[in-house]
Amino acid sequence: MPVHEIVILGGSFGGVGAAHYLLRHTIPALTAQDPGQTYHITIVSPSTHLYFKIAGPRVIAAPSKISLEKVFVPIVAEFSTYPPSQFSFVQGKATGVNSQSQTVAVELTEGASQRSLPYSTLIVATGSLSDPLWTLNDSHTVSRAAFESLHASLPSARTIFIAGGGAAGVETAGEIAENFPHAKTTILSGSSRLLPRLHNKTSATAESKLHKLGVNVMHAAKVLSSTKQANGQTRVELSNGTDQLVDVYIDATGGRPNTGFLPHEWLDERGRVLVDAETLRGTGPNMQGVYAIGDAASYSSAAVMDVSFGMRPMCTSIGIDIRAGLANGEKQGGQPRGRTSKALVQQKYKPFKDTQMVPIGSKGGVMQVMGWRLPSFIVWLVKSRDFMIGEAQNTVKGASFLKA
Repeated sequence: MPVHEIVILGGSFGGVGAAHYLLRHTIPALTAQDPGQTYHITIVSPSTHLYFKIAGPRVIAAPSKISLEKVFVPIVAEFSTYPPSQFSFVQGKATGVNSQSQTVAVELTEGASQRSLPYSTLIVATGSLSDPLWTLNDSHTVSRAAFESLHASLPSARTIFIAGGGAAGVETAGEIAENFPHAKTTILSGSSRLLPRLHNKTSATAESKLHKLGVNVMHAAKVLSSTKQANGQTRVELSNGTDQLVDVYIDATGGRPNTGFLPHEWLDERGRVLVDAETLRGTGPNMQGVYAIGDAASYSSAAVMDVSFGMRPMCTSIGIDIRAGLANGEKQGGQPRGRTSKALVQQKYKPFKDTQMVPIGSKGGVMQVMGWRLPSFIVWLVKSRDFMIGEAQNTVKGASFLKA
């Protein structure tokens, strides 16, 4: 009986978490029902390290509080407890997917060579393409160099301009203002207010907290271009006809889905992988055995918690579909035969709407849960003290998925 190959594209929160869940729960459950079938998981990622991006804003402004070594965590060592025959790691980038032959073309990091990986099950967890301060689209050394460049520039900077009024931009503005009060720090929301996912009152509270830290907040304009000058400054051209000449420019505007290598018919109008919003199964043509999680998937609001709450729904979908004979072309979504493990019982994704926790400096911030506003001290208690850096190693260990 041929090995059932599970290929996971992406080595961040979604990809690493999925590999742990499947190795820890799904594969043992499937093996118990059919001992003759074997399984193998391959993670494909351009980086050998996971980047704990939650802590990014503090690492930007205060590396003495959270070092680069703590946010870039090696991946492979945390899979040593599983049978070697069940797990492989390939450092490289997916450059194409052939849905007919069910293969992934991978450009390997070393030697610039190509490799074709067959799959029976494919998980797309490639995240988004954005500034290396926020995501790993190459080796972690590229992002590390971007941080080190900022660390060299910030202490002497007199003007700092941050583009992006979402959580990353607001958190970064607060951290920089608190750690470099001598500098003139400006944040450009790119819309009519900060934190547009949250209520107007929450946005206003966030702006007020930034003002108290000395941050200038700009609205009703977007960045058209940014150009590095010969003297090291950056000229930022805005859509309102003005420009800014600044010592440090930080792009926190977010990115676009990292899905350009996938078949066009698999993507929605925003370039995200078409998936069922409850089960994370692919819904486009020729997507049998294909799933997606995180920023690259159509269900996601590009929040880390979308990965956390989407993991069990996606992995139970995978287990059910494999057990029902998806690899042989049968209809996906069927129920398993015989005794049912929890890992093979369908769970469904339920979004946490209007929910965000945004530190603004080290003493608190703003927070909403399902539209309800919560006090600043809860933000301090949960996140703003240390930006949850203690969870970095746990993320690579898959500690959130110890139970099915």
